[in-house]
Amino acid sequence: MTTIPSRLAQMTRISSSRAEVRLRAIDLYRAWVRAVRALPIELASYPTLTERSFDKAPEICTIYALNVTPAHLRHSIRQKFEQNRHVTDQRAIEVLLLKGQQELQETLNCWKQPDHIYGIMLQNNQRPHRTFLQKFYEGRDEDAVLPAASGVV
Repeated sequence: MTTIPSRLAQMTRISSSRAEVRLRAIDLYRAWVRAVRALPIELASYPTLTERSFDKAPEICTIYALNVTPAHLRHSIRQKFEQNRHVTDQRAIEVLLLKGQQELQETLNCWKQPDHIYGIMLQNNQRPHRTFLQKFYEGRDEDAVLPAASGVV
């Protein structure tokens, strides 16, 4: 598949109101969901995507030959959006939207390996909830000190 780097590129913009930020977040979510849809038969024979066929974006599972169902991938995308639902700072939301659009562009242009999709999108990074006494009985508080991103755990 030929990649067109500017196909999904967008100019960085700052929203003027909360309603505009909300609409941009919904548009980004819809773009991700469209990217997971099944690959249409008429696009299967063409090596590149045209602007007219952008509505029928190829399925991420097909591009990367993932061993997960599209429903599972849609669910994990939904979870990623739900994790940031509590963010209220408009500038922080702008950064999250920028990063989400960047991830979408990199994913659809095949600039990632399947391991990136499995690790970043499909892995659940939440720790199980433990009470204070459970942590006390274990003798440590893992939530107080998180390991650095040096690769040493």
